[in-house]
Amino acid sequence: MTSSIIWKLVLTGIVVFWTLANLSPIKDQEFSDFLRQEATAAQEELHALVEEAEAKANEAKVSTFVALRELIQNEGIDLAKFFPDLDVNDIKNVNKRNQVLLDHLLAESRGQLKLGLDLNGGVAFSFAISSEDLSNDEVERAEQIDKAVDILRDRVDAFGVAEPIIRPKGDDSIEIQMPGISTRDNPDVVKTLAAPARLKFSEVHRRLSPRSLDERPPPGYEILLDEEEDQNGNLVQIPLFIKKVSIMDGDIIKRAIPRLDEYGNPYVHIDFTSKGARQFAAQTRRISQENAGNNIGRLAIVLDGKLFSAPTVRDAIEGGTAVIEGSFTQREATELANVLNNPLKVGLEAKETYEVSPTLAKESRSASVQAGVIGAFLVLLFMAYYYRSLGLIAIFSLALNVFIVLGILASLGASLSLPGIAALVLTLGMAVDAQILIFERIREELRNGKQGISAIQSGFGKALSTIVDANVTTLITAIILIQLGAGPVKGFGVTLAIGIGTSIFCALVVTRLLLELLVRRRNSMLSLPVDFFANRKEIPFLNFSRRAFFSSWIIVGLGVVAIFAQGKGLLGIDFTGGDEISLQFEQPLETSEIEAVASANELGEVQVNTIRPLGAEKALLKLQTESDRGQLLLHQLQKAYPEAGLTLVGETKIGASVGKDVQRSALWSVLVALIGILLYVGLRFEWGYGFGAVIATVHDVGMTVGLYTLMGGQFSAPMVAAVLMILGYSINDTIVVFDRIREELKLDPETKLRAILHRAINRTLSRTVLTSITTLLPTLALYFLGAGVVVDFALVFLLGILTGTFSSIFIASPLFYWWHKGDRKHVEESHDILPKYSWEES
Repeated sequence: MTSSIIWKLVLTGIVVFWTLANLSPIKDQEFSDFLRQEATAAQEELHALVEEAEAKANEAKVSTFVALRELIQNEGIDLAKFFPDLDVNDIKNVNKRNQVLLDHLLAESRGQLKLGLDLNGGVAFSFAISSEDLSNDEVERAEQIDKAVDILRDRVDAFGVAEPIIRPKGDDSIEIQMPGISTRDNPDVVKTLAAPARLKFSEVHRRLSPRSLDERPPPGYEILLDEEEDQNGNLVQIPLFIKKVSIMDGDIIKRAIPRLDEYGNPYVHIDFTSKGARQFAAQTRRISQENAGNNIGRLAIVLDGKLFSAPTVRDAIEGGTAVIEGSFTQREATELANVLNNPLKVGLEAKETYEVSPTLAKESRSASVQAGVIGAFLVLLFMAYYYRSLGLIAIFSLALNVFIVLGILASLGASLSLPGIAALVLTLGMAVDAQILIFERIREELRNGKQGISAIQSGFGKALSTIVDANVTTLITAIILIQLGAGPVKGFGVTLAIGIGTSIFCALVVTRLLLELLVRRRNSMLSLPVDFFANRKEIPFLNFSRRAFFSSWIIVGLGVVAIFAQGKGLLGIDFTGGDEISLQFEQPLETSEIEAVASANELGEVQVNTIRPLGAEKALLKLQTESDRGQLLLHQLQKAYPEAGLTLVGETKIGASVGKDVQRSALWSVLVALIGILLYVGLRFEWGYGFGAVIATVHDVGMTVGLYTLMGGQFSAPMVAAVLMILGYSINDTIVVFDRIREELKLDPETKLRAILHRAINRTLSRTVLTSITTLLPTLALYFLGAGVVVDFALVFLLGILTGTFSSIFIASPLFYWWHKGDRKHVEESHDILPKYSWEES
C-alpha cells in the first residue's frame, strides 16, 4: 500500500471518527438516566438524590434538571464529587461549580442533531410591550416594535438557535418561536430575553459604607449589594452606597465579549466607542485624581438595577476597554454580553408561553420524506447503472458527505430546518457534479489510451481546477450570505459553506482513495462501458444563441411585469403578516382539510399550528390567514366540519415572520454576492467570463422567479432558500463551461473562437446533462410526491435547474463570445491563454 493511499485512509478515518463523536447521541436521553450512567463515584448516593429530585419535579411540575438544581443548592451538596472525571476543581464556589456541571451534563444528554421549528416544533413566548414605553404616534410605535424585534432576534441567536420566528403580534406585543429550547430546563430564558439591559456606571461613596440594608443612604445614593468570593470560595455580599445619577450610560459600549481569565473565571470584556473611550478615560481620570491615601475611588457597574462589580480606580483607564467581573458562570457571562450588545429601549412582560407544533404539517413532512427517499434511490440507481463500480464509489462518497455535514452542524449546535435542507440539497448537487466531472474526465483519458492509476491521476488533475473554481465561486456567495444575511438567509449560507468544504474533501480525497484501491484490486483494469454521448456529432450551439438569448429575456421581462402586476399579492403571510385566530376544538382537523376549505372558498394562504399552553391539558388550533380573512375561514370551517366543534377563543393581527431586515439582508446578500463572483471570475479567468457569469446568474434568478409568478406561485419563507439555491447552482454550472473554454483555448492556439466555444460546450455537455439528471430526479420526486410548501420549494428549484442548464449554454457562453467580438485575438489581449514554448523564452 503506497503512502498516498495510507494518508488518505488515515485522514478519512479521523474525519469519520470525529463526525461520529459529534453526532452521538442522535436522540435526547432522559436527564436522570444520563446522570446515573455518567456518575463514577458515590453512585448510590447520587441515585437517591436523583430519585428525590424526580419526586420534587413531579410535585412542582418542573423538569428533573430544575428540581435537582434547587435541591443541591438548598442542601449545599457538591455535585462534583459524583463526577470526579470532570475537572471543575478550579471553580472554588460550590454553587458556580454545580451550575457549570449541570449545564455541561444537560448539554451532553441532549441529541446532537436538532431540528428546526418547521420540522420539530418548539416553544413560543408572547411578550407585551410596556404601555409607558410605547409612543402614541402610530408610525413611531411601529418603529419601536420593529426595533425591539431586531434586538430580540439578535438575542435569540446567542442561544445557538437556528432560524427562530420573531414577529409583531397585535399593536403592542411580540411573539418568539424557538426550536430546541425547553423552558422546563431553561426557566430563565424568558427573563433573559426580556431584560432591558440598561447599563450605567456610577460612583461608590468614598467614605461611607452601610452597616445594614435597613440603613438610610445619604441623599442621592442607594444601597446595592456587591458579591465577592472569600478564600474558601464562599460568596459574601457587601452592601455599598451607590450614587443614583450615573456618570456614564450603556451607549458608550461598542461591543461586549465573554471571556475567561487565567484562572478560568468568566468575565465580560467591553470595547468602548471612540466617544465612549474618551468619556470613560476622562471620568476615571477625575476619580483617580481625587484619591488620597487609602481613600481610593470605586466605579460601580450596574445593569438593570443589579450591581455586577465595583472595581477600584487608581489611574485613568485610557485603553478604550474595560471588564465586568462577578460571580457568574460562563453561560451567564455569555447572556450578559449578549444583552449588553442588544439593549432594549422598551420594557417587556411575558404574557404566555406555549409549545408549538411543527410549521410544516405532518402529512407534508411524511410525504416529503418519502419523496426524498424515492428521489435519492433514483439517483443512486442511475449512478450505479451509468458508472457501474465507479457509481457505487460515488454513492458511498455522497453518503459520507451528508454524514460529515450533519456532524459539523451538530458540533455548531445548529438546528436543521427546511432552508438548511435546501442548502444540503444544493451541496449534494455540487457533490454529484464533482463526481461526474471526475468520472467524465477519467472516461476521456480511457478513450485516449490511458489505463488504471494513470487515467485516474490525469482525470483528477484535469478536473481539479474546475472543481475548485466552481466551489470557490459558490463559497464566496455562502460567505456573503453569512456576513450580510439574517435568519434563514444566514442559516442557508452556513450550511452551504460547510457543504462546499465537505464536497471538495469527499471528491478529492475519499473518491480518489476508493478509486485507487479499486484499481489495485483489479490489477489496473478500469472501464466505463455505458456512454450516452459516444460517437455524437458536435452541436453548433452558437448558431441558435441569438434566438435563444432574446426569447429567454422576453420571458424574464414577462415575469418581471407579472411580479409588479401582483405587487404585495405575490408575497405570502411570512412576508406580509395577516390574521391569527385561536380555536378550541372537540375533534382535530388535518392541515390538508383546512387548506382544502381555504382553497375552495378562495381565501388564500393559510398556515396551521397546534399549540399547547404550558400547564394546560387541552391544545388549541392556531390558524394564520391573509388580512381580514380569519373570521371568514372560521365560518367556512364550521360549515364544512360541524362535528369538529370549533370555537373562537382569540383573534389578533400578526406581523411578518420574514421581517424587513431579513428581506433587505437577502437582497443585499445577492447583490454583493454577484459583485464577488464578478471579481473572482474576472481576476481568476478574465473580465469577459465574469460579465457572462454574472448576467447568466441574474438571468436564472429572474427567469425562475418570473416563471414561478406566471404559474401563480406565492412566495413564503422557504422560497428565499429556493432562490438562493438557484444562485449557487447557476454559477456552478456556468463555471464548468468557462473552465473548459479556457482549457481549449490553451490547448489549441490556432482554432477560431467560435469553434473553441462549440468544442468546449459539447465536451462538457455530458457533464451538464448528467448533473441535471441527477439533480432533477430527487427534485421531480419532491414535486410530484411531496406535499405543502415542499412542492412549491421543489417547483422553484426545478425551474432553476432548467434555466441554469439553459443559461450556461445560451446566455453565459454567447455573452463571452460577444464581449470579445467573436475574435480570439481580443481574448488574448487580456488573457494569457497561449502556450509558451521553450524557444520563445529569452
